[in-house]
Amino acid sequence: MTGTNSLIQIKGLRDGLLVSLDDAPWDEQRIAFLAQVDAQPDFFKGARLALDVASQVLHVNELVDLRDQLSERGISLWAVISESPTTENTAQLLGLATRVSKPRPEESRQFSVRDLGDETALFLERTLRSGTRIEFPGHVVVFGDVNPGAEIVAEGNVIIWGRLRGMVHAGSKGNKNAVICALDLSPTQLRIAEEVAAALNPQENPKPEIARINENGKLQAEFWSPG
Repeated sequence: MTGTNSLIQIKGLRDGLLVSLDDAPWDEQRIAFLAQVDAQPDFFKGARLALDVASQVLHVNELVDLRDQLSERGISLWAVISESPTTENTAQLLGLATRVSKPRPEESRQFSVRDLGDETALFLERTLRSGTRIEFPGHVVVFGDVNPGAEIVAEGNVIIWGRLRGMVHAGSKGNKNAVICALDLSPTQLRIAEEVAAALNPQENPKPEIARINENGKLQAEFWSPG
């Protein structure tokens, strides 16, 4: 995937996920989106999905095909939002909603999934609060804090551009080369592959740190110079 197809905008709604595509040719968008779903099956499986297709003009067969392809992946398409009257009418004919309630600002779950060739990264632009669990088959980057009671599990690296107070497990499928970075590293628990580090107390004058498995197979943290 290239260009805009490598970025899917997603927001969390009370009724499920809202996925926003753009005005690129529909076949390209559909193929790119399904490829992204297949790349993160655990993330999307079981989701109730509302799809914003911008001004795409879609007919019954196109929406039926997409609905069936999503259903095969355990995803329920319940709404289609479009600037096109034709697409809106098509969605209504299929019994799909054409309006969704907007999330409150504090409930918004904004992030993007980027295809990085052989790797994939999840970018979250928010603070993860207690009770939030993020699990992703790639790298995770958080532009915000990870509060106590929040948890991140990633098969790749985890980078926190903020304070890490919760739990993070990088290299969750056994990748001992994974790292965990934070501007303030004071987690409840750190884990890389099968190695676990106990909680670290908050520092009075925190500095960026990186945690990795050293040559002796132990998980340790050291100062990190971002950039």
